[in-house]
Amino acid sequence: MVAQAHSAALVGIDALPIIVEVDLRGGMFKFILVGLPDKAVQESQERVPTAIRNSGLTFPNGLIVCNLAPGDVRKEGPSLDLPIAVAVLAVSGQIASNALADTIIVGELALDGALRRVDGAVNIALMAHAQGAKRLILPKVNAAEAAIIPDLEVYGLNTLLEVVELLNGSLVYQPHNIASEPSQQDVAFPVDYSDVKGQAQAIRALEIAAAGGHNILMTGPPGSGKTMLARRLPTILPPLSLQESIAVTRIYSSAGEQGENAGLVWRRPFRSPHHATSYAAIVGGGKTPKPGEVSLAHHGVLFLDEMPEFGRDVLEALRQPLEDGVVTVARVQSTLTFPAEAMLVGAMNPCPCGFKGYPEANCVGAAQCLKYGAKISGPLLDRIDLHVTVPRLKPEELTQIPNGTPSAEIRERVIAARARQEARLGSHNINAKMTPRQLKELIVMDDECKSFMQIAANKLSLSARVFDRLLKVAQTIADLNGSDRITKQNLAEAVQYRSTSD
Repeated sequence: MVAQAHSAALVGIDALPIIVEVDLRGGMFKFILVGLPDKAVQESQERVPTAIRNSGLTFPNGLIVCNLAPGDVRKEGPSLDLPIAVAVLAVSGQIASNALADTIIVGELALDGALRRVDGAVNIALMAHAQGAKRLILPKVNAAEAAIIPDLEVYGLNTLLEVVELLNGSLVYQPHNIASEPSQQDVAFPVDYSDVKGQAQAIRALEIAAAGGHNILMTGPPGSGKTMLARRLPTILPPLSLQESIAVTRIYSSAGEQGENAGLVWRRPFRSPHHATSYAAIVGGGKTPKPGEVSLAHHGVLFLDEMPEFGRDVLEALRQPLEDGVVTVARVQSTLTFPAEAMLVGAMNPCPCGFKGYPEANCVGAAQCLKYGAKISGPLLDRIDLHVTVPRLKPEELTQIPNGTPSAEIRERVIAARARQEARLGSHNINAKMTPRQLKELIVMDDECKSFMQIAANKLSLSARVFDRLLKVAQTIADLNGSDRITKQNLAEAVQYRSTSD
């Protein structure tokens, strides 16, 4: 006799359907598990029988063969404990065989039968809906995250016994109600740009970056406020849409970064890895490939403080996601692609000591300064649209300058500019992602603008990539000004954010 339970396994950030088949034969007790299980899955041979017995249920005697199909996909992690247990109970007649139809089941089992959280609940819910399943059963702590599709019944339960009762027709348990979950309206920030004194030019550059999704590099001495400015950038970004929230939650869930009882992620990510972070942790990968920091910053901000201190290989690896919005991790068995549409915000000192150009401090010397700046390659600098100097405030300015503009006021301008871009470019598109064809069709320069850009290109020796990016920044400035056409003044402001470093 054979019983089947349907489940799922994570491969990268995608969930693949898994069929758990259990065959029960007479004879001496033996539990055989096949289908390319990893060590964590193999250990279910010990967890499942113990959990069943400790739940007051009967683990059958005889030869039990459990197959995890498809057999050519490696299964990893303990999330298959629950479907294996359910299939064993079904084949032994303790669960009605027709109760498992159109149902996806995932969960890790504790020895006492309690259900523990799993990674990738939202990914599994999306897969279940795509497969036409009507019901998803998983640990209660994952229910809020998985209940994103109105026509998929998501049951979050606490124990194996509750799962058995539900499958046998108990009406005690109800699907999770998505209407009770927090939304984008509930996002609040503990920081604000009104906390910042001075630095009007830097805040203006960050407003432009937020409005168009542009990358930005801030250069200034220690204590000038670069980190303070960067950490407040999410406060002026538009709220996540439902589609963006689901995309971000998929990444966080598959990476195991969702907390207990966490639902959809509504706050735009802000990731600030230390410069000693490894290549795989930044880009993604590992023995079991997981999303890296650049993917965890998807639809948000990747902040690299002390940017030249990061490894050269790490910085160069950012060129692909900055250009394509994805990271590709190649392995012998497979190639995985992780989304990585993040704004890069870099911060650096002007030199190793940080006091280049300040007469009150002795700098380490021109040669070391040149070597320090060269740690960031030209091709990577080309992909950073805005370069801004953040000077250190004088003592009298610290006491006399009033606080800055509130984030809410800046955010309103950013949202209005994004709305103009969406009307022009289509849903969920921004100026920074404009294609060459869109640049040619949508950005029209008059003779005065063309003449100005020709002079700027000759004077600054602009590459074709930087030239196009200047046009995108100028279009964002025009959007912030409420106009669809760029002017010479828009171009001049865009150019000044390149001349600080070029």
